[in-house]
Amino acid sequence: MKRRYSLPVHLTGAAVARTGDEMSGPALMLAGFALTGSAADASLLLAGVTVSAVLGGPVLGSLLDRARRPGRLLAVALALYAAGLTAVLAGLGRLPFALILALAVLTGLLGPALSGGWTAQLPAVVRDGRLARANALDAMTFGAAGLAGPALAGGVAEMLGAPTAVVVSTVLIALALPAAWMLPARIGPVPGTPVPGGPATSPATDLAAGIRAVAGRPALARATLTSVVSCAAQGMSTACLPLLGERVLGGPGHGAMLLSCTAASALAAHAVLARFPRAIAPDTLLWTGALVQAVASASAASGHPFVLVAAALVAGTGEGPQLTGLFAVRHREAPEHLRSQVFTTGASLKITGFALGVAVAGPVASGSLPGALLLAAGTAALAALAFFAVPAPGGRAVSG
Repeated sequence: MKRRYSLPVHLTGAAVARTGDEMSGPALMLAGFALTGSAADASLLLAGVTVSAVLGGPVLGSLLDRARRPGRLLAVALALYAAGLTAVLAGLGRLPFALILALAVLTGLLGPALSGGWTAQLPAVVRDGRLARANALDAMTFGAAGLAGPALAGGVAEMLGAPTAVVVSTVLIALALPAAWMLPARIGPVPGTPVPGGPATSPATDLAAGIRAVAGRPALARATLTSVVSCAAQGMSTACLPLLGERVLGGPGHGAMLLSCTAASALAAHAVLARFPRAIAPDTLLWTGALVQAVASASAASGHPFVLVAAALVAGTGEGPQLTGLFAVRHREAPEHLRSQVFTTGASLKITGFALGVAVAGPVASGSLPGALLLAAGTAALAALAFFAVPAPGGRAVSG
């Protein structure tokens, strides 16, 4: 009897890939800062590798939903993403910056594979009764990656240089390929293929259906809107890290370490939610998490080292539970045949929101670092308000 693909294998692959991804962003930003001396250019490089996810995510999700072996496609996407990062590094400082930026944008099309692409396959790995706990554990891999990735990026950049940090990040992504390749095959009819009494659907039709599912279901729409605006605020805070490290903590690489503080507290929050997965309604976690992040960014604007570290820890207690709540809402609301699209479309919008936040805050931070952090705080508060801007699903509770 063939051994079933286990949850630990899924979680290990996700954690390794996501650690490489979390490491690659700060490493690229530090490399750009080191080679150009410009915080704005460094921010553009990070924005470039994230902004195009809004296009790549829905298409990748549609292809995953239509694949008999989605793990094979996911593995190819990871390999191409790692290759793209390597090409960006190889050209940085040797080719015109505009060309490198275009290559980063092209690479970013595959970014949602490391987030929504992995998580969407979770129901094929565990039974329905274990999905709530597995969802919290999967969200924990983001926390673990967020803890290890920036710490590795900052540490390797300080000791061996930012280019080496980018290389290490691509190696980690490549190490996750076997776990992706071995994901279970789809059971039952594949979406898009002919079924008795009905015609086959085209990829374009399925793509439109996935987008309609995200926008047309109130619970999904409000969760997506809140998470995207929150990610824009997170991007604004991230754009401030090189300057915060240089001016407050003694070096640009030290700024990336603040992401590890945020991830550590997020991981602790994930662990609590994994132990008590139904303690707080997922929808509630979305807007309260945004408010906590707003408080953290506003506190960081003080510029005091102790307050800065404390603010990073507080931010994680908002980001971690918010992510767990978001995944729970997606699993609850996504139609089975569109699950990958819902996850990758949502992930792509979040990544793009992050990119826009980075692009906006980079120039602002160069002129006023406290002003950029207060802008991030205001955006996070706006994310909480955005949750209530979308009417609740009529006639049903949103407690999940």
